[in-house]
Amino acid sequence: MGNWLDETLTWGNTLIFALWGIVLLVLVLGFVTYAIYFERKVIGWMQLRIGPNRVGPLGLLQTVADITKLLIKEDTIPRKADRLLFILAPALAYVPAFSVLAVIPYTNKLYFADINVGVLYYVAISGITTIAIVLGGWASNNKYALLGGMRSAAQMISYEVPLVISVAGVIMMSGSMNLRTIGELQGDWFWQWNFLPQIVGFIVFIIAAVSELNRTPFDLPEAESELVAGYHVEYSGFRFAFFMLSEYVYVYAIAALTTVLFLGGWHAPVPFLDFVPGILWFLLKFALVVFFLFWLRATLPRIRIDQLMGMGWKVLLPLAILNVFITAVYLELFIKG
Repeated sequence: MGNWLDETLTWGNTLIFALWGIVLLVLVLGFVTYAIYFERKVIGWMQLRIGPNRVGPLGLLQTVADITKLLIKEDTIPRKADRLLFILAPALAYVPAFSVLAVIPYTNKLYFADINVGVLYYVAISGITTIAIVLGGWASNNKYALLGGMRSAAQMISYEVPLVISVAGVIMMSGSMNLRTIGELQGDWFWQWNFLPQIVGFIVFIIAAVSELNRTPFDLPEAESELVAGYHVEYSGFRFAFFMLSEYVYVYAIAALTTVLFLGGWHAPVPFLDFVPGILWFLLKFALVVFFLFWLRATLPRIRIDQLMGMGWKVLLPLAILNVFITAVYLELFIKG
């Protein structure tokens, strides 16, 4: 894929790009389908329940059945809703979720877009989803949906600030915002990966990323006790499925981004394991991050909204800024000096 990007753009190369895009789309949709199944089984196992076990062998077709139900379910739009914005919001949440995947490198030669500002691209495009969520809540003409949308926007904007600043240390150490370059520059030993020298930034990034995903323990926009289902309470059928699809595509994106930024990307943890293909190391680290997200959902209770906002502004933001200063001092004294 990387070699084709360096060639002159022809109709043949354009077709290859389109086919690779379709392949990625199918793979991500497959991931979403079975990530939901895996999550339900893992949470069931951790909470001493069985989980899906009826539809298909071992319940493997349960999520397929759920998705089919959503796709054929009646599509309802509230009579007094803003029809255009109501229809637009799910698509506006769904498209950026797939767009950010364009800059994720899976190995040194397997990537779709090798741009110098890959980190900036990811942050800018993923921020559009916040607008979609507010739009969905506003267009529904439902007070619960509006409050859910406003709460979600406050949460996502608040945690996007420490999320971006926590990556600044990695950018400073790498001297680049190109994700492929950041992946390449991490050493062949696991203690040279960014998660150790940038341990404070790594912790801030993980916590902020979970909040950005609106997942437990930060799933306040969907707090059923006070907001019913939050911003998507009036959505049904395939439009509701678009919101859920966006959430799990972002799980894919965050897990891949964490792997590239902090966990060595496609590098083996020790040099004598280099005979294992890089893509397998990437997928293993990716799977561990996804499992960690599911583990959090199975074990942690939801926190209050004041605790959520206090943690973002009073704890994570100062830590992220402190990490930038520590990284700058380290680079000045020990690298340049």
